Amino acid sequence: MVPFSGWNMPVQYTNIMDEHNTVRTKAGLFDTCHMGEFNVKGANAKKFLQMMLVNDIEMLIPGKSQYSMMCYENGGIIDDLFVYMINEEEYMLVVNADTTDKDFEWLTKHKFKEVELENLSRKTGKIDLQGPLSEKILQNICNHNISTLNRFRFVDAAVDGKKVIISRTGYTGEDGFEIYSDSDDTVNIWNLILENGKEEKIKPIGLGARDTLRLEACYNLHGHETNEKISPVEASSGWAVRVHKTNFFGKEILIEQKKNGTKKINAAFEMIDKAIARDHYEVQKNNQEIGIVTSGTFSPTFKKSIGLAFIQKEFSSPGTEIDILIRGKAHKAKIIKKPFYPYKGKHIDIKEDQKWKIQKNLSTLKSMNG
Repeated sequence: MVPFSGWNMPVQYTNIMDEHNTVRTKAGLFDTCHMGEFNVKGANAKKFLQMMLVNDIEMLIPGKSQYSMMCYENGGIIDDLFVYMINEEEYMLVVNADTTDKDFEWLTKHKFKEVELENLSRKTGKIDLQGPLSEKILQNICNHNISTLNRFRFVDAAVDGKKVIISRTGYTGEDGFEIYSDSDDTVNIWNLILENGKEEKIKPIGLGARDTLRLEACYNLHGHETNEKISPVEASSGWAVRVHKTNFFGKEILIEQKKNGTKKINAAFEMIDKAIARDHYEVQKNNQEIGIVTSGTFSPTFKKSIGLAFIQKEFSSPGTEIDILIRGKAHKAKIIKKPFYPYKGKHIDIKEDQKWKIQKNLSTLKSMNG
């Protein structure tokens, strides 16, 4: 157990290698109660979130979630987060633990009329069930047919008679679910999932394997690949910045960066020499510093050392050889194409979005025509 953003968190239950492989081949259960949850509602909730976040809220429909970022005026990332659209006037934001208070203060500072904002973090429990057998395990104790749930979709359901939100999302590269409940019910749901997953050899998973899993999938971790000095474009997440929107924080500089590029960018690498690159290690090319490692580990899946680095863009092409300075000695590595481990779960169903929007437009036309 280690202190983490005001919480005591498990690094491992058995060992990182075992837990990592369990998620890749069976199913693992993560305690993610440290994450923050906000409720945003009101007639202007959508307009407010369009201003505060870089992604386009108009792309959401009820029951769908979206990855986004919240930025300062200079494009620096306050936090990366997920937005859940409950209905057109109510949303849930899921934010990182170490930025929860800062995020809420920033949102409150810019809140305007007909927007209600509530921090539900202490009232909300969250656990993540991830891995190829996760659907089978959860279905046994859930009252909703979750096989119909596509990626980035969520639904109100019940587990053991307790109200939950089940979302087909996660941060491992595997199929899986995030389960939100009243904090008083979370321990019971946790135990129930572990009990019902015994046949599938489910295991609880700690922070160590959580990090190796997300790194293989090349998912950013706030404070590593993203922070207040790095923009979404520099973090290789420019795809989540929708510059066609009306004004939002950081818009001008992000438009310029998407158009003309940036001097530095986040890139993936694998070690050629037998060594493990860690956070903050210097990256070199021809004995000159070109960047810094943001995350590094030994990959349990690929049995080699991998990492992410914030480096000068001209050296970020796959195949480019670089050096990582480890305890004063240069070790060879090379840039590779992201991700190391492609997502294995269910994919987005665009037809669902189109069907809902067509029905909404028809309803609006009928209303206008009396």
